[in-house]
Amino acid sequence: MRAIDLPEYGGPEVMQLADLPRPEVAPGEVLVEVAAAGVNRPDIVQRNGHYPPPPGASPILGLEVSGRVAAVGEGVERWQVGDKICALTNGGGYADFVAVPEGQCLPIPGSLSMVEAATLPETFFTVWANVFDRARLKSGEIFLVHGGSSGIGTTAIQLAHQLGARVFATAGSAEKCVACVQLGAEQAINYREEDFVQAVKEATSGHGADVILDMVGGSYIDRNIQVAANDGRIVNIAYLQGARVEVNMLPVMLKRLSLTGSTLRPRSTQVKASIAHSLESQVWPLIETGKIHPQIAARFPLEEVAEAHRLLESGKIVGKIVLTL
Repeated sequence: MRAIDLPEYGGPEVMQLADLPRPEVAPGEVLVEVAAAGVNRPDIVQRNGHYPPPPGASPILGLEVSGRVAAVGEGVERWQVGDKICALTNGGGYADFVAVPEGQCLPIPGSLSMVEAATLPETFFTVWANVFDRARLKSGEIFLVHGGSSGIGTTAIQLAHQLGARVFATAGSAEKCVACVQLGAEQAINYREEDFVQAVKEATSGHGADVILDMVGGSYIDRNIQVAANDGRIVNIAYLQGARVEVNMLPVMLKRLSLTGSTLRPRSTQVKASIAHSLESQVWPLIETGKIHPQIAARFPLEEVAEAHRLLESGKIVGKIVLTL
């Protein structure tokens, strides 16, 4: 099969289109003939040598795909050869075929194309697990997401808005802020021009944010503590500006804050299957009716994967990048 090989760590140029063995399908797995694969920040981190795959997972990049079931392993009950699905992989998505645990597969919402469906799993699993499972965001609460124009951000804005939260977002340009508002943010703050702490407090009459989703880290860690409401929950899913900082922890005690975070990839198949079940029952109907729609910034054929990574690293996009096979 065609696949993107990673013979060494480094820049986008190290990725090579290669002819690699097709994966074997194990009991409890389905073999997916890939139509499209989402491109995500963790792919870049793995390419740079800082995000190794879990034991037993494919070393090939790619954490989400859409396609058709090509084969099913022993014990698989729900899926049959020919079914159209999208799936959260443990690795291996940048290839013609990938083997995926049965519980990490979901039906493609009828309103979406294969390319659109390939953008769903990684971001929707991540947002659901962190914003709704860990941080317990409820209807009527105030939600702040950093990186509002990213794949995670555009997903989080739409989900939180549709499920009844007041949504605020940060982004790095006027155009990106407009996009965030169009997706459901009450207010988008250009972090290059405004202080998001002051802006959110002013907009909420001093209340602050009940839940904050952050992938920036660095100086944002202390500022998140400042803008958090009493009993607020702060969730970190990445640290683009660094994880080692000095902060004043006193407000954590005084405001009864919860600081948490998670990574999705190392979690068990059972946990991921549980997240998939929640998404199918509570979120997929919103996609089916068009209330939530994936945001695609660009698409590239598999052989142009280096250009796809360069574009993602540039930060000059709103939404997701997709590789088509």
